[in-house]
Amino acid sequence: MTTGRCLCGSVSWELGGPLSWMSHCHCSRCRKTHGAPYATYVGGPLESYRLNGEEHIVKWESMPGHFRCFCGRCGSVVPGAPFGSLMFVPAGNFDEDPGARPEMHIFVGSKAPWFDITDALPQFEAYPQGVDASVVPDRAPLDRPGTTRGSCLCGAVTYVVEGAPVRCWACHCGRCRRARSAACAWNLFTRAAGVRFTRGADTVSEYRVPEAKYFKHAFCRVCGSSMPRIDQSRDLAVVPMGGLDDDPGMRPLAHIFVGSMAAWDTISDSLPQHAGSPPV
Repeated sequence: MTTGRCLCGSVSWELGGPLSWMSHCHCSRCRKTHGAPYATYVGGPLESYRLNGEEHIVKWESMPGHFRCFCGRCGSVVPGAPFGSLMFVPAGNFDEDPGARPEMHIFVGSKAPWFDITDALPQFEAYPQGVDASVVPDRAPLDRPGTTRGSCLCGAVTYVVEGAPVRCWACHCGRCRRARSAACAWNLFTRAAGVRFTRGADTVSEYRVPEAKYFKHAFCRVCGSSMPRIDQSRDLAVVPMGGLDDDPGMRPLAHIFVGSMAAWDTISDSLPQHAGSPPV
């Protein structure tokens, strides 16, 4: 039995084996929801699934009969509806090694232009062979082109990155993995004034980890998508790259906090790796 939980711990779940169909999904809807280059899910027998804290879950109907679910307190993506006899859960929230390993990349036809797949796993343009499900088209950007645009999945919040990127990290720390419910967080940093919300700024909530000095997770209260976080005290804006509609022109400088990397994850690119924070 494997266990998982959201960032704040209000929602937790258990899922028994055998686990299967572990895949990295690159569709724009998963990218926006998780704020990451891709979302990793794995399935297990529905009868083994147990959920705690359901009263804290917010559901947003992304298409008729299909709901994206997240913790209303911290914004972590949590399991939604089953798919046939399987319950799929986000792998970034596991408390321990689930034993399963990624088997494939799916929806690579919607892959972010700023992310390169460097491993040898099979790739599928949309669903893998044998899956009978309709393909939902990508959402078009709501703002006019001209700057680097971003938005949540439901469209309640949109923003533009007008400041020059300062740096970008692929962070594998446990907080980022739980907040984004993903393998890691690709965070783009710019000056605080470099991000401007064009609609829905009052729809963004923030959850601060009680014991953390700076760490917060910003998310749309309607659909749960990870949002930019403005830190005026440090003159920084932290932008989840998965929410971007355009290529910001910067790539990660390194993988950081790989000492906390998920047991099921691997790094296959040639970027530098740091066990903790990057050297100053």
